[in-house]
Amino acid sequence: MLQLVADGFVIGSVIALGAIGVTLVYSILQFANFAHGELLTWGAYLAWTVLVGITAVAGPIMPLGPFSFGWSLLASLVVAALATAALALLLDRVLFRRLRRRGSAITLIMASFGAALVLRNLLQFAYGAVPEYYSREIQVALRLVPRHVLGGLRITPDQLFVLGLTAFTVVALHVFLTRTTLGKAMRATSLNPQLARVTGIDVDGVIRATWIIGGVLAAVAGVFSGLTVQLWPQLGLDLLLPLFAAAILGGIGSVYGAVAGGFIVGLAESLSVPLIGAEYRAATAFAALIAILLVRPTGLFGERP
Repeated sequence: MLQLVADGFVIGSVIALGAIGVTLVYSILQFANFAHGELLTWGAYLAWTVLVGITAVAGPIMPLGPFSFGWSLLASLVVAALATAALALLLDRVLFRRLRRRGSAITLIMASFGAALVLRNLLQFAYGAVPEYYSREIQVALRLVPRHVLGGLRITPDQLFVLGLTAFTVVALHVFLTRTTLGKAMRATSLNPQLARVTGIDVDGVIRATWIIGGVLAAVAGVFSGLTVQLWPQLGLDLLLPLFAAAILGGIGSVYGAVAGGFIVGLAESLSVPLIGAEYRAATAFAALIAILLVRPTGLFGERP
C-alpha cells in the first residue's frame, strides 16, 4: 500500500506542475489551452537535445551522487525551460493574441486544438517515434520503510529528486504570487482584467508572464516525466486529460487547487492499478473527479458563485 501511495505522489507531482500552467492560462485568459500538453513534450525533447549536445562536446558526465543524471541534465532543463517559454510566447503572438481581439473563447479553444496537432506532428517529424531516455543508468531503489511495515516502501533517488523539486517549485510559486508585485498583478488580473487595466496594471505584461510561467512549468513537468519513465512523442497527449482533470478537480483557476488535484489524480491512478489494471487507471481518476464535483461543483478550491 505504501508503495502505491509513493508511486501516486510521483505521478501526481508531474501532473500538478502541468496543471498549474493549465489553470494559470485559464485564470488570466479565460480559455482552456489544449496545446499545453505539447509544451510538456517539446520541453522534454528540447532538454534531451541539449543533453545530447553537451554529452557530445564534454563526453559522458558522471552522475550526481545516487542520481542517474549529472549536472548536464540540470543545465539542459534550464535551457529547455527558457526555450519552451519562448515557444509559448510565440504561440500567443502568432495565434492566440490575434484571436483574443477578434474571436470568442470557443475560437481560442479550437485554435489550441489545431496548435496541438501542429506541434505534435512537427515534433514527431523531427525526432521520430522511437522512445528516448535521459539516462540508461540502472538505479537501485532505496528501501525507506522496512518490509514488515505495510509491505515496505522502495523509491529511486530520481523519484525523490522529482518530489523534492516539485515541492520547492510549488513553494517558490506561492511566494511569487503572494509577495511580488507581478504576482499580485496576476491575481488581480485573474479576478477582473478590465478593472486591473483601469487601475494601471500592465495586463499585456501579465499575459506574457503567464505564458512564460506556464511554459517553464510545462518543461519541468515534461523533463520530470521523461526522467522517471521515458520520452515519446505522445507524452503530452497522454498527460493532457489528467492535467485538465487535476485543474478542474482543484477548482479551475486556482493554483493551489491544481496542485491538490494533481496529487489526488496521481494517487487515484496508482491505487487503482491492483484493483482494475493499469489500462483502466485513467478512468479511476475521472471517477474520483466526478465524485468530488458532485459534492462540490466548483472544485476543491474553487469559489462558489
